[in-house]
Amino acid sequence: MQLRPEDDTSDNEFAAILKYGGLDARDVHRLRLEKNGIPDELELDQYSGIIVGGSPFDISTPMQDKSAIQKKIEEDFNRLFDVIVPNDIPFLGACSGNGLLGTYLGTSISTRYGEAVGCVKLDITGAGKVDPLLSGFPDTITVLSGHKEACDTVPDGAVLLMTGNACPVQMFRVGSNVYATQFHPEGDSDGFTLRIHAYKHHGYFEPHEADCLIGAVCEEETPYAQEILRRFVHTFSG
Repeated sequence: MQLRPEDDTSDNEFAAILKYGGLDARDVHRLRLEKNGIPDELELDQYSGIIVGGSPFDISTPMQDKSAIQKKIEEDFNRLFDVIVPNDIPFLGACSGNGLLGTYLGTSISTRYGEAVGCVKLDITGAGKVDPLLSGFPDTITVLSGHKEACDTVPDGAVLLMTGNACPVQMFRVGSNVYATQFHPEGDSDGFTLRIHAYKHHGYFEPHEADCLIGAVCEEETPYAQEILRRFVHTFSG
């Protein structure tokens, strides 16, 4: 499930999810939700799991300032989570997917813990070290991130798996199969370079900083973050 309105960033994100998830396009059903929201006829029992990517939408935007499609997407996801969460249906939401799940679970989403675009060092919690998506990882890994808003607290009933200095809620799990990451497990330097150009006037950073940010994201690789995506697919692909 994708929410990006630009074809080039959406296509790049989709390609990265396939690449790092070890998937073929024939293995998946791709939905561009920014066009019409979640189809009413969607049957979740037809799928092994759900992956949700990022978007330029901000949940913390005042309701009166949200577009009609953003309001529909948020309403659609609340209905989707009414099925996913109690039935523990495999789900991995990245960035926007994290905010949608967090707000559904009752935590506030604000700009308090926003992070600039770039590479971030994150710590794996004790619970994270025994989680199947993170077991065997180093205590600290590098990820690619960049967001204006985040969960203010760990949602009630959720388990914190990864944390950071600037943004404490970086990855959490609900039940056994429902996951969310504030960072982008599919992220790589090519994808983030494209996103930096696409969103340099969206408030994530000052436009004149774009070239420096591109240089910074190209300096480090993030194999453990991408391994999270591969493990999610491997674990739940059936």
